[in-house]
Amino acid sequence: MSVIDFMFSWQIILLPLFKMIRRLFSTLITDYPPVGEFLPAASTNPSQSAQNGSANNGGVTTFRSPHLESLNWLHTVSPCFPVSGDRIEIIYEPSAFYNTLVSKCSVAKRRIMLASLYLGIGSKETQLVNAIHDNMKQNLQLKVDVLLDFTRGTRGEKNSQTTLMPLLRESDNFRLSLYHTPVLRGLTKKLAPPRWNELLGIQHMKLYLVDDTVIISGANLSNDYFTNRQDRYVMIEDAKLADFYADFLNKVQEFSLKVNRNGEACLHENWNMLPYKSAQVDFAGEARERIRSYFKGVLERQRSVCEEDTVSDTWIFPLIEMGQLGIHHDSLATKHLLSGCLKDSKLKLATGYFNLTETYMDTLTKDCQAECNILMAHPNANGFLGAKGPAGGIPAAYSLIARKFYEKLKQSGQDHRVSLFEYERPGWTYHAKGLWYYLPDSSLPNVTLIGSSNFGERSVNRDLEAQICVVTTNGGLQRKLQSEFENILQHSTTAEAELTARPVPRWVRAVVGLFRNFF
Repeated sequence: MSVIDFMFSWQIILLPLFKMIRRLFSTLITDYPPVGEFLPAASTNPSQSAQNGSANNGGVTTFRSPHLESLNWLHTVSPCFPVSGDRIEIIYEPSAFYNTLVSKCSVAKRRIMLASLYLGIGSKETQLVNAIHDNMKQNLQLKVDVLLDFTRGTRGEKNSQTTLMPLLRESDNFRLSLYHTPVLRGLTKKLAPPRWNELLGIQHMKLYLVDDTVIISGANLSNDYFTNRQDRYVMIEDAKLADFYADFLNKVQEFSLKVNRNGEACLHENWNMLPYKSAQVDFAGEARERIRSYFKGVLERQRSVCEEDTVSDTWIFPLIEMGQLGIHHDSLATKHLLSGCLKDSKLKLATGYFNLTETYMDTLTKDCQAECNILMAHPNANGFLGAKGPAGGIPAAYSLIARKFYEKLKQSGQDHRVSLFEYERPGWTYHAKGLWYYLPDSSLPNVTLIGSSNFGERSVNRDLEAQICVVTTNGGLQRKLQSEFENILQHSTTAEAELTARPVPRWVRAVVGLFRNFF
């Protein structure tokens, strides 16, 4: 039998198997709550504006600077937190991110809140946990909350939960919450093995609060993200923003499972529906309403704060996405930002996994007027490289999707405006995501998006995501953002030629369309 015949025979065997697996998962993802308007839709006609800060024109909050007029719509879709750009730091390296976390947690006075996909079980993670533990022993007023994903946080005999159990058993001031997607239930919950059960939906937000400090990132709490996995990290010192995220995470904890001292996952005291037993539409609908009501209240409160503010040079807009709960917020804001990019502007977009939604790809191709650079992981810098089983084909799948996008750009005559780059650094993997937007005639970024979203199908439809949109006129912060992008770009090369020539296994080409919204 020739190699081609062998590969073809395996494709015949595997394709029906993959289809069967997909059907098993898909039987449980159709009962979404009705998709409504999470917050007021973005205005399509920017309001007139005056000078530095924010103003109210006809009941609509706007930036006072005419230079930011095209971004006024942000005030209608998200609460705005005006701050000084001098209170924001950009962290460039994983080791600095780790050292900052340990240092901050060691001296926290009132609260520590960590939201991540999971906590690793290595020596660095243990050192972080010990720093928190030691602080709690010395400071009986310190309250610590950790929010992780249920499936990822309990995977394996030794896992995130077992690592944190000593703190939970020792103090009433420690709370561990595990978000369990309402989609994982019934036969799939019983039969889907570890890792596979994470395909249906996870808690993917990366929010780290210590007193009045907020660190927003795409990095998880594990060794790779502390050493040689490139991501992004922004640290903001602002009490009101920290309070906002503390209350927001408390809301998410309500519909997550609470771990008790016996290690059992049970209902939060303010919640009465198990995510895997109650009607999915009821669970998702109630969770959505609690988050929507919270955001709406903060939006109204912060509107008056922005209107009265005359000194801030930076504005932070929190964005979230919880597709399985019927919350599409970040994705709509991102689409509006991409489609609103002005002629002669510049856009730098990064994603750890190139699997942009069709909506984003269409918007970048047809509506966006900016000169675009898109940065993604080279297969050698992809975290799935060398993985066992079907996951080992994921880097090739991302390359195939990127190639098809490039072909679409060429067919539309837009390949001169959009350039693709791949990050490759010996011994490192790549996980950075977000964007940097430069208004016309600006040599430095005016806007950045940073957070957990990869702009892919999972981010929009399956996982819990959190980003912030930062708009700034602070020259120091703009220079830091520029340095951040240049620090990542220095390890990147143009990708178009290699994408076109890179081989993709036949079985990957056969199944990528079936599983695209799972990775």
